[in-house]
Amino acid sequence: MGHYDGVILRRLLVLVLAGTLAAACGGDTRDPTGASPRGSAVGCDAKGVDFAGDVELARCLTERFWARRFQASGSTYAPISDFVAYNGEDGPDCGREPSVPNNAFYCPSGHFIAYDAAWLEGMYDRMGDGAVYLVIPHEFGHAVQAQLVNDFRFSVQRELQADCYAGATLSGLIQEQALQADAGDDAELLANLEAAGDPTDAWWTPDAHGTAAQRQASFAKGFAQGVGAC
Repeated sequence: MGHYDGVILRRLLVLVLAGTLAAACGGDTRDPTGASPRGSAVGCDAKGVDFAGDVELARCLTERFWARRFQASGSTYAPISDFVAYNGEDGPDCGREPSVPNNAFYCPSGHFIAYDAAWLEGMYDRMGDGAVYLVIPHEFGHAVQAQLVNDFRFSVQRELQADCYAGATLSGLIQEQALQADAGDDAELLANLEAAGDPTDAWWTPDAHGTAAQRQASFAKGFAQGVGAC
């Protein structure tokens, strides 16, 4: 990554996302109440008009996106075995490791995804529905990595690729008109990524996910260039 000033980098990323979002947007589909539905698609019955609806829609559309990608490459996508909402301390174990509050994770030993519902809904309320459409595709990115047998030396490599996959997924869903991009989505997505960034660039640590700038750049790369760039 180039050594951009943080403000300059953020402006560049906003331009990348805004340009792609603008190209993907269709006509105005707001309903008479002024609400802006995220949309639904064939085989995905959820309506993204509230937290629960957005969660279910993000899950369904993301799996459908990857199933089609795998099929196009001559492979078969294996759907996750479960999609578990928990609260605080009552989450499922992954192997012999307990889940923790304020988290979402993919468990390779059980091939499932779990998320702290209160935590995710809190971000949804504070920072918009972009939180759902980042966190869930990111975790599915890890499920995809498990199926592709990617071998990463460092955790941060795995996490940044999952961010890139999340960006590619969201962009693909917008382009196929399964989701609608609204004004301000670019800033909302970047704000969510900024909040999720590591405080320091300690890339060698076992739990490193990448700094805010690294996560934003990886997401924007996937968003602008697609899965092949990840």
